[in-house]
Amino acid sequence: MKKKEDILNLEHTLLPWMGRTMKVLDYFIGDFLNLKGIELTKVQWILLKKLNEQNGQPQQNLAFLTNRDKASLARLITTMEKKKLVERIPSKIDGRINHIFITKHGCEILQKSAPVIEKVVGCIQEGISPEEIETVIKVMQKVNNNINRASN
Repeated sequence: MKKKEDILNLEHTLLPWMGRTMKVLDYFIGDFLNLKGIELTKVQWILLKKLNEQNGQPQQNLAFLTNRDKASLARLITTMEKKKLVERIPSKIDGRINHIFITKHGCEILQKSAPVIEKVVGCIQEGISPEEIETVIKVMQKVNNNINRASN
């Protein structure tokens, strides 16, 4: 049987490292974008990218595509509407459903931010081999699968 100290020591598990890395990454991306005069968060960038790929998505679909709960996605969309990045248009078939569209301004900001995000990716992957990147991706996929399996 493990000692109590061994059980509580999470430093040798994925949990704290994944959390720390995501928090640092969020700030890193935000700082990089702000240095280039782009007022956008990582989450806002992801939503713009998803809409650029599949514009006019129902708000509920975007919650699924961006792995966000409906309430936080609604707040995010409201913030982005104020910045004129996206617009909400009620469905002609069912008024309870809102379709989210990227605006012209949103497209311009996405284009302007693409080279910045590309530079971020280069910075965070510097010194990491393609094989190591592939391994990390596979591990993260397994973690996601484990979480999904445990949640059901």
